[in-house]
Order: sequence, then C-alpha cells, then structure tokens
Amino acid sequence: MLVIVCYDVSTETAAGRRRLRRVAKVCESTGQRVQKSVFECRVELSGFEELERKLLAEIEPTQDCLRLYRVPDVRGAEVREHGHFKAVDFDGPLVL
Repeated sequence: MLVIVCYDVSTETAAGRRRLRRVAKVCESTGQRVQKSVFECRVELSGFEELERKLLAEIEPTQDCLRLYRVPDVRGAEVREHGHFKAVDFDGPLVL
C-alpha cells in the first residue's frame, strides 16, 4: 500500500529541531520525500505499523502533528504531479 506521511514538528526549541531531524530520518529510511514535510512510502501492513510506531516514538504529541494516509492499491488510482520534482515510480523498472 502507499502511505502518505505528513508532519508538522514545532521547531521553536533545540529539542524540537532535533525531533524534526529524527522524524525526517525515519521517513527517509522508508520512503521518498515529495515535499518538505511530506513523504510517500510503499509498505505492507506490517511495515505501516512499524513506521507509525517509530514516528510516534519521535514526536511530542502536545506540540507536533503527525498524519498518515493509507492509500489502498486500487486500480485507477493516480497521482498528478506539477512542478520541478519527479517522484520515483515504484512499479516501474529498476535501472542502476
């Protein structure tokens, strides 16, 4: 399944800036950044649960916001891109 991870981490303190870096590292280890605080991750259900657990361990719920959108693999679903960034096609051929 495709998971969209969006977060808003308070960076008013040094601790908040550290949390922001840790949240980004967790996301980078699982998916690809498509905007500054938005990642696309292709995972199975167990991977989704692990990703959620890792992210919840990093955020401060009273100051930060974390949203995870599960996009089911349905025929006909599409993502329209506009602008400079071009995402990696996970379903396309892998060229090294």
